[in-house]
Amino acid sequence: MSLRTVGHTLSASHHRPGRHRRGRPLRLAGVVALSLSGLLLASTSTNLMVEQVEKTNTAAYGQKVHITEGTINVTRTGGTGPAIVLLSGLGTPAPGLDFAPLIRELEGYQVIAVEGFGYGYSDMTARPRTIENISEELHEVLSTLGVRAPYTLIGHSIAGFSTLYYASKYPREVSAVIGIDPTVPASKATTSGTPAPAETAAADYSWAHIPSTMGLVRWATALGYGEPGGDSFTPAEREHMRQMTSWNFGNQAVTDETLRVGENATKLQDVRYPDNLPVLDFLSRDTMQEQPDWYAAHERQLANVTHHELVVLEGDHYLHWTQSKAMAKTITEFLGRSGVKQGV
Repeated sequence: MSLRTVGHTLSASHHRPGRHRRGRPLRLAGVVALSLSGLLLASTSTNLMVEQVEKTNTAAYGQKVHITEGTINVTRTGGTGPAIVLLSGLGTPAPGLDFAPLIRELEGYQVIAVEGFGYGYSDMTARPRTIENISEELHEVLSTLGVRAPYTLIGHSIAGFSTLYYASKYPREVSAVIGIDPTVPASKATTSGTPAPAETAAADYSWAHIPSTMGLVRWATALGYGEPGGDSFTPAEREHMRQMTSWNFGNQAVTDETLRVGENATKLQDVRYPDNLPVLDFLSRDTMQEQPDWYAAHERQLANVTHHELVVLEGDHYLHWTQSKAMAKTITEFLGRSGVKQGV
């Protein structure tokens, strides 16, 4: 054997194991990628089949209200007392169920839970989710239903934007406002004062629904993600809410609304409730601990309101899940002191 041949053989035997070692991680990564792709494909297929079965076998709640821009779902009780309109927080998958414990405690009132576009059983697509459009749609819904003004607005979380704008735009149609840990837009004194951006068209946010399509949201809810606290929900309500969390997650309307929170907040800088409008805010102790200025921000917002009250309750941001009984009692007392009567 020549020295050249021997050298070639030694060289080959020396480098070959290195190539194998470098190749193993690549092959492993390929196997992992294929396995994940297979799992996601199986999850997507299973999720689509399960969702179809769920929608076929689960009875929808509420009634459909057809307005200019589409169809909005509402739930409505038959009480004869003052009318109360419930507005949910951002991304709540099923407001008509989410408010169920509070609705049960408000027995005797006429309670209307309005599921805006992107919520519950309403249309999942909509025009730009500006505060003007959202409020105009709410006004048309209540007018179409024939809800007699004035009525009380109750808004949770980001719906604090809606109650503020609506009460300032339609002051004669609102008898009182009640906030459930409501969001307060920052004033110009604490911001740069940048003008609100011009309205842009609602975009195609189909990508936002991908986690739901792939079944990831379904698995998350099965592990307890978003599970309501307390014991005020029935097992059927909890299951229905889990289903609708998967169905409605990342829809076009809510995604557009989420991306316009800053825009809407800018528009509401220094907007105030009418001086003579009674306003009651329930504030979460947990939120106050997370945001030290939470109480003071609400106090500043209501400084001009002659009759306002701030009530701090133990619990997290979703106070109506665990504090509905105490809230209903306080609401009744507050509306009584405020002289709120049925609209005529």
